[in-house]
Formats: sequence, structure tokens, C-alpha cells
Amino acid sequence: MKSMRLTAAGQPLVLVEEATPVPGPGQVRLEIRACGVCRTDLHVCDGELPQARYPVVPGHEIVGIVDEVGDGVLSPVLGDQVGVPWLGHACGQCAYCTRGQENLCDTPAFTGCTRDGGYATHVIADADFCLPLPQTDYPDPAQAAPLLCAGLIGGRALSLAGECHRVGLYGFGAAAHLLAQVATYQGKDVFAFTREGDTAAQEFALSLGAVWAGASHSRPPFELDAALIFAPAGELVPIALKAVRKGGAVVCGGIHMSDIPSFPYALLWEERRLLSVANLTRQDGREFLRVAAEAKVKVHVQRYPLAQANEALKALRLGWVQGAAVLVP
Repeated sequence: MKSMRLTAAGQPLVLVEEATPVPGPGQVRLEIRACGVCRTDLHVCDGELPQARYPVVPGHEIVGIVDEVGDGVLSPVLGDQVGVPWLGHACGQCAYCTRGQENLCDTPAFTGCTRDGGYATHVIADADFCLPLPQTDYPDPAQAAPLLCAGLIGGRALSLAGECHRVGLYGFGAAAHLLAQVATYQGKDVFAFTREGDTAAQEFALSLGAVWAGASHSRPPFELDAALIFAPAGELVPIALKAVRKGGAVVCGGIHMSDIPSFPYALLWEERRLLSVANLTRQDGREFLRVAAEAKVKVHVQRYPLAQANEALKALRLGWVQGAAVLVP
């Protein structure tokens, strides 16, 4: 098999050829058809996640076909198309797992971070943590891949926001361009916030159903019920708090964010809530993928061959990607 391996934080990925792994008990091997390039991968590459281990093959938005199964695996079966998300394993026994919060497991495994991920031609995954992706619903693996993190985290962020109609999306990248379509399908009004002067992103947001688009520091024309922040910029938190109504919520959707500056208590008062999203559960995944299929979400992708993973990461870092970047082995 071939993979793009990160030998140490801060280093470029290196194309290597190695023996194709064999699945153990409870595991499956996938022949990878596509793997999304996520901002979390940049945090892994930059050494910003303390849980990461090196060397590692990044990538946690994996779509593949099961080509070998380990002992004890009844599902998925050979030939199934499945997705492998960020949460690759949970213990099932800690206090969080036993009360349905496996996303907060004390001893998790994270795909492309603590175990090898999808910047490769093959990957090993726990069978129980693979998500069904029927080819009838998701015929193009490259368009399905970003749903497995950008989509799932966006969906969980929206659910944590609670009952809401006017939703602000700060940072209109891979997650926001998917969530805008889901939220519009659900009858919500979407307000898109982009970098100053990024008219292309603002026009893109409006084309996907947003009712308003503007720069991140701008005040929207109406108070928001909820603001979801996908850009890793802590300075957006007080800005978003100013934009939400009394009792509204600001949800931080990233795994890493720059420091949040101090802000007056008045911005949080009146029962506004400030929350973060941590990982996701398998139930989150199944529910979001069902809604995405119903809503016929269109995933805008820029495709790269596996050997150009470094170029894809650079494009994402510099804001050159409209929609999502995807590696296609």
C-alpha cells in the first residue's frame, strides 16, 4: 500500500510504500476511494494537538470499500461502502461511554491522529465505528468524504445550539457550506460570516441558501438565535456573542482555537450560552448522514491525487479551497 506519512510535527508528508495491513479481531480493512482534507489535519501536522502521535498517516474523512474483515466481524461485509470518521474507538466502559457520551471517552482512539488514517490506499478501522454510506445515497466517494467530519461536526454543533431559527455561521469553509444546506432544508435562516473582503465566499454562501452574507466583524440585520464558529479564531467569540439574542448560544466547532480575548460579562449575561463541540458519537453520524441524504446536500470538492496531499494542505491553510479538498488515491 501507499500512504502519505507525517514523520514529525512541522514536517511535510512523505509518500511511502509499505506492506498492506491485515485487520485484527473486530476490525476491517478498507480500500480507500476518497479522504477529505480537514482543518484538524493541519492541527495534527502543526503539532497543535497534544494527543497526536508521530509518525502517523493523517486523514479522518475516509470513504472506502471493505476488502477484508477480521475475526468476529458480522457487519460491515465485503464490498460494503463505509465511512471512517475522527472517533475511531471508544472504550465503552468509562462513565462517559456508559451514559451515551462516547465522544468524551476517557481512552479514545482518533483516526489520523492516534492511529493511521486515510491519506493512503488502505486503512484498518474498528468495524463497530464504521458508518454505513450506501452507494445508492452517496455514489461519489469524493463528495461523501467531507460529510464525515465537516458535516458531522457541523451537525452536532447545530444540535447543541438547541431550538433556533436564525443561525450565524462564522468561517464559511467545508463545515459551513454543508451545514448551510442542511439548515436551509430544515427551514432555518442562515447568516454567513467570512473573512473581510472575501466576496467569493459570500457569493458562494448566498448560492447555497444563506439569506445574508458579510464580513465576520459585521452586525447581521437581525439578532441571531445561535452562532456557530468554525474558524479557529478566538477573537470571533465576543463578536458572535454580540450578535446573538438573549438566551441564544455560541458554539465553537473546532478542535483547536486561538486564545479567546477577554470580554465584558454583559456579552454573556441574559442567559447566553458559550459551548464547545468535542468529537462526535456514532449516533450523531448516523443521524446526520440520514438528513444529508434527505436534503440532497451538494458537496463542493476540489480533488487532489494522493501524492499531492501537501499541496492540498497548503491550499486549505491559505484559504484557497472553496468547499472541501479531497484526496483521491
